[in-house]
Amino acid sequence: MSVFHSIVLGLVQGLTEFLPVSSSGHLVFFQKIFGIGEEALAFDIVMHVATLVAVVAIFWKELWHMIRHPFSKLTVLVIIATVPTAIIGFAFKDFFEYTFSSAAFLGPCFILTGLILLFADRSRERIHYGKDLESVSYMDAVLIGISQAAAIIPAISRSGATISAGLFRGLKKEFAIKFSFLMSVPAIIGPALFDAKNVTTQMFSDVGVFPLITGMLAAAVAGYFGIKFMLDFFSRASLKVFAYYTFAIGGFIILDELFLHLIF
Repeated sequence: MSVFHSIVLGLVQGLTEFLPVSSSGHLVFFQKIFGIGEEALAFDIVMHVATLVAVVAIFWKELWHMIRHPFSKLTVLVIIATVPTAIIGFAFKDFFEYTFSSAAFLGPCFILTGLILLFADRSRERIHYGKDLESVSYMDAVLIGISQAAAIIPAISRSGATISAGLFRGLKKEFAIKFSFLMSVPAIIGPALFDAKNVTTQMFSDVGVFPLITGMLAAAVAGYFGIKFMLDFFSRASLKVFAYYTFAIGGFIILDELFLHLIF
């Protein structure tokens, strides 16, 4: 993998990890463009880990509070939301890995992400967003965790699915997005630790040290600005623009697979 490719993929990962447009779907898309093959999965995991730097930089107060108070409600909610993701991710590990190697899921799943975002945006007409930390239930956390598990599939946005699930459950917009970002910490660390041995061996042999470092730096910096953008944008705008974007990229991928064959 060249340094140019690693920087581009790092920027793509960082920017799209926290926008509701699916970072994994974009990574698979760009990896197909660049012709990157076997090293892709290991590189994806490392780029996801790099974006944790951005989460820690922005939410360090909340994370430090969770570490100091492991039985606080916020900590317990994040743990409960992580359990369905872990169970489903482990039970269907082979299937999820297959989805990363096949482009057949990309187009339909991008469109599915768009539908989720559109329905969540329109739900504000019939759902009262009043739940904050004190009023969020453990069942809310379970359902949001299940939505995160579904987003293991490339092109189903993790942040889009979890934020939307939070809105469907009546969470305040500000808390829904904060909870989604805090949930990303165990969701990223878990797979990285589980595949640590294979990832370490593969990334140094197939990717290279310098491309790996530059890609991680790009992902961390882009992730920081991605979070800042979402925190500002989401507080005053709707999810429609992201829905239309995922419709467009999903439609293009399906069209390309069926007729154009420019990329797939």
